[in-house]
Amino acid sequence: MKNQYFGDVNDYLTYGLLRALAGGEIALGVSWMLTPDDRGRDGGKLRYLAEPGVWRAHDPPLFDSLAAGVGAGDRRLSLCAELGLLPGARYHDEPLVAEAAARRAWQAHMLETLAAAELVFFDPDNGLEVATRPFGRRPSVKHLYWREVSATWAAGHSLLVFQHFPREPRPAYLGRRLAELRAHAPGAATGVFVTTSVAFLLAAQPRHAGALARGVARATARWGRRIEARFPLGRR
Repeated sequence: MKNQYFGDVNDYLTYGLLRALAGGEIALGVSWMLTPDDRGRDGGKLRYLAEPGVWRAHDPPLFDSLAAGVGAGDRRLSLCAELGLLPGARYHDEPLVAEAAARRAWQAHMLETLAAAELVFFDPDNGLEVATRPFGRRPSVKHLYWREVSATWAAGHSLLVFQHFPREPRPAYLGRRLAELRAHAPGAATGVFVTTSVAFLLAAQPRHAGALARGVARATARWGRRIEARFPLGRR
């Protein structure tokens, strides 16, 4: 995640999903997986803010807060906490470093900071690890690694992971990622949420499954096909 992404349409969808999933029922932790701004085009999908008649009704308070921040030219991730966009959430905003020892220290600090959270959301630039970007190399900061998934699951947390789509058929890709997720989160109830350009992979601890299933229902009611639950929670 980069500060330059704050307030774009993927942020609106992400925060909207998190607000629905938590819904005052489950303690939320957010790991931004922060990387430096790069002056690229990413984060420029702001047209939705000029179409309140189309977008605002999904979550009016969230829409208004993002519109105000972006309109003022303020695109800091810290606004999420300052404005209370995710009520009650805990945040880990330590920047990622590629070097392996520093990355392991980042993981330890993340687990310590978010120890009280029940659901931990990871927001990597790209998504889960890929074979062409080994752990500890420079591009690794764009990915969440399975070792971090396993450690977070073993610590008792449920997980939600932001994932961009690669250039391959989506159903097969999501099926493969869900199978990998279940392998690294044994006993999880799993699900995936799909938007036009990104997905969110969910692994629920058994004791959180009921609350998260209710969160899925809230997300579906608020967002309809904009955030679609393709694999209902708990179905293998």
